[in-house]
Amino acid sequence: MAQTAAKPKEKKIVLEPHQVVLRPLVTEKGVHRSSRQNQYSFEVNPLADKADIRKAIEALFDVRVVKVRTQNRRGKPRRYRFKFGRTNAWKKALVTLDAEHRIDFF
Repeated sequence: MAQTAAKPKEKKIVLEPHQVVLRPLVTEKGVHRSSRQNQYSFEVNPLADKADIRKAIEALFDVRVVKVRTQNRRGKPRRYRFKFGRTNAWKKALVTLDAEHRIDFF
């Protein structure tokens, strides 16, 4: 009977807060969510996990994060004249803040 060796822990890349949050997503749906449900959406680094996103938002905007939900968005096929290509894949984070905290983008 063969013994299974324990996997060594992989080293995780440490990202600074400004490297985690790439840009806020200001859309009609996002503005509606921010005013009604206190949720804000951001484009984030694909290497960042939920804990990294929570720490980055709390550090950059000085708010308290309640919940983080993420989505990996696939690139779409696009055509420019006679050439075919794809848009880049990206990661989206939907961040819910504590009731007493707000983020003002404008």
